[in-house]
Amino acid sequence: MGTLTPAGTWSAEEPVRNTLGHSHLPTAGEPTRAALAARRRANRLLAWILVPLGLLAVTGMLLLWPDGQAQEINVADPYATADGVSIDTGSVQRVSVEDCPSSATLTQAGVQAPQCQVAYTLPSGGGAAVPVEVPPEVAKTNAIEAGDTVRYLNLENVMVDSGAPPYIFMDFVRSVPIAVLAVLYAAVVIAVARWRGLRALIGLGGAYAVLAGFILPGLVEGKPPLLLGLVGSSVIMIGVLYFAHGFSARTSTALLGTLFGLAITAGLAAWATDAAHLIGVDNENAYTLINASDQLSISGIILCGLIISGLGVLNDVTITQSSAVWEMYELAPGASAKRLFSGAMRVGRDHIASTVYTIAFAYAGAALPVLILVSLYDRTVLESLTGGELAEEVIRTLVGSIGLVLAIPVTTAVAVLVVKAVGSPRSGETAAQDAEDAGGEDAVSAAAPAGPGQGIDPTTGAQPGLRERAALRGRPARE
Repeated sequence: MGTLTPAGTWSAEEPVRNTLGHSHLPTAGEPTRAALAARRRANRLLAWILVPLGLLAVTGMLLLWPDGQAQEINVADPYATADGVSIDTGSVQRVSVEDCPSSATLTQAGVQAPQCQVAYTLPSGGGAAVPVEVPPEVAKTNAIEAGDTVRYLNLENVMVDSGAPPYIFMDFVRSVPIAVLAVLYAAVVIAVARWRGLRALIGLGGAYAVLAGFILPGLVEGKPPLLLGLVGSSVIMIGVLYFAHGFSARTSTALLGTLFGLAITAGLAAWATDAAHLIGVDNENAYTLINASDQLSISGIILCGLIISGLGVLNDVTITQSSAVWEMYELAPGASAKRLFSGAMRVGRDHIASTVYTIAFAYAGAALPVLILVSLYDRTVLESLTGGELAEEVIRTLVGSIGLVLAIPVTTAVAVLVVKAVGSPRSGETAAQDAEDAGGEDAVSAAAPAGPGQGIDPTTGAQPGLRERAALRGRPARE
């Protein structure tokens, strides 16, 4: 057992056993020639798998890239205005309930006019406050208050002597609160995750660029939705994972698991869209697209949406499983592959349970008004869940959950095989990540292999083992 000398160094009188009971002498030297050869073989195998997949995704993207010759689709723009009509913004000065401006002719004729909520708004372009009539459905919410910035229709040039209100409430201006939340979100992510968090935010911007520049125009032009979803999602995941987490065996392992889960999700989505007859007629936006063009495939759009919707959670579970395997190996380098797999799967099972809830509640929260409406219908629970209003959300939850659940054991198994080939205690990869997370030179020193004067007994050259490290923290090491 090693002992702590008065000088603060460690003296090892016998080999230190790790947590699994295996005896070995920890060393601070470079990896052996056999370990380096195994590492090269593992990295080469990952490259042989991932490079062709990446090239295939990029080639598919080039072949499916929208040509800009989309079919003519006429969709009514709710923000379009007629000649002489403008959409203005202004700040609400006060709100009152009075005779409706639209009933001015009745008031002039001596007839009792109906009461409306009127928001006296100071135009952003200058001028006196104008009476903006608030529609009844908005007035019921009592959401408009003094100080709010609103957007309203200015009809004063076309509604002269017509009896119609010249100013009609249209919407709130939400730029400030959304901008505040966006800045707060970015600040929190960067403060906690540091450079990795910043890279993740930049990667998110790139993902939206692929969505807006490739997937959406491709769907409008009638490209195959299954291929669009698979190719676009693969490109997004390859870019986001490597950009946010760096090029490493750990990231490559997570990417393999992600692509596997993505393939499972795409296959299930293709089958479920056809088998469950998801045609989108119960969705108002999809119904608008159906009426706008006879050539748009709403089922295809739904299929592509099923693939994309599970990307975030799928990426979450695969990178977590890969990291869990690496961290467990760092704590117990002598652990067998079976022990690493079973330990990481215990983490994975907990993640499965919590992630399934996450997906279900995320969709439930987004569809809460629909859920309330459906609950008021005189229908059974089974009829409600399989009806057109909820079927798409239910299938999205089930398809996404199956894909991520199956991705966990696959990712874990691949991670165990890779880490046994390329990993080493406090490897350079892990040390660099620890230093990046800590954000300082002290972390680099703590993560790097120990050298003379860094916890090694100068006489024996031995490092403190797991028992000694645990003793430093004031708790015993587990056998």
